[in-house]
Amino acid sequence: MLWPSGIRHSPIGAVILTSGEIDHVAGLFSLRERHPFTVIALRQVHDAMNANPMLEAVRAERLVATPGEPIALPGGLSAMLFPVPGKVPLYLERGESGLAYDDGETAGVRLTGKGGSIVYIPGCAAAGDDLIREAAKADVLFFDGTLFTDDEMIRAGLGEKTGRRMGHMPISGEGGSLAWLRDLPRTRRIYIHLNNSNPALIDGSPERQEIEAAGVEVAFDGMEVVP
Repeated sequence: MLWPSGIRHSPIGAVILTSGEIDHVAGLFSLRERHPFTVIALRQVHDAMNANPMLEAVRAERLVATPGEPIALPGGLSAMLFPVPGKVPLYLERGESGLAYDDGETAGVRLTGKGGSIVYIPGCAAAGDDLIREAAKADVLFFDGTLFTDDEMIRAGLGEKTGRRMGHMPISGEGGSLAWLRDLPRTRRIYIHLNNSNPALIDGSPERQEIEAAGVEVAFDGMEVVP
């Protein structure tokens, strides 16, 4: 149970970060009450956090993950991080320096336990053969479903960048994620991290129907995944 057992206690023993973006890192400030826990991330994410003096208030152990090597977690789980195409955090972008690459600024995570394995990739700008092979090994895959089309934010008047420029490959279209997710029938595939501009959020919409016809699910609040 995620419930404190004492004053300033937290049952959270470890936090895995797949990116140094603000919406990934800011939650650490809620865990700054000196209860011991470990922050696990690739080197590039730790470098971004170490450069931010505000995060000195988070008194956590910093564990630098080596890509491809498992890390033991509380509760009998293990985690393995691997780089995926992404970009530097928005606050570190300088001109075109934030364009997508896969040197560790963004990661996927494989969580393994007695009941099977989960691969979690909330942000991904492109999917190469290595990433697809990693996803195909999972019993359950949670994958970046931020935008349905690459120019969605532009057409909606919500931004000036394409999805890929923001580090998120679209669901549909040429090179979209649905094209390869439909070919992983032995893996349960679930879209997560959907932006509020994404029409696939609407049950019964043509976009949702296209996703479901490919055998892929869309996550929802309160969703439980049972082995």
